[in-house]
Amino acid sequence: MKRESLFRYARENFNAEPEYLWSKLPNYAVLRHHNGDKWFGIVMDVTGSKLGLKTDDKVDVLEVKVRPEFIGSLRQKEGILPAYHMNKEHWVSVILSGPLSENEIYELLDDSHNLTSG
Repeated sequence: MKRESLFRYARENFNAEPEYLWSKLPNYAVLRHHNGDKWFGIVMDVTGSKLGLKTDDKVDVLEVKVRPEFIGSLRQKEGILPAYHMNKEHWVSVILSGPLSENEIYELLDDSHNLTSG
């Protein structure tokens, strides 16, 4: 999956535009609720070795909030890793170029949006 597809989905389904908050990290984009400040996703390009992968190439990941009871089983799936930036008890990193289908990634984003809606 490409970031543009993910951003289009967020725009069409949640009225959310990517926000680039950090000048030193120009490829880090936050997705937040259109009526508040809560984040429901972060897209980042991270060096694979920082994620525990055997590469120093940059990898696009999406961080999403998940139900704590699902963390263990989700992390067993290929392409889902402990959160890089957010709380590892509640968030996971999804490799966008990994084996998960677009629909699986969209479902995780939907759940994250619901969990962070307050």
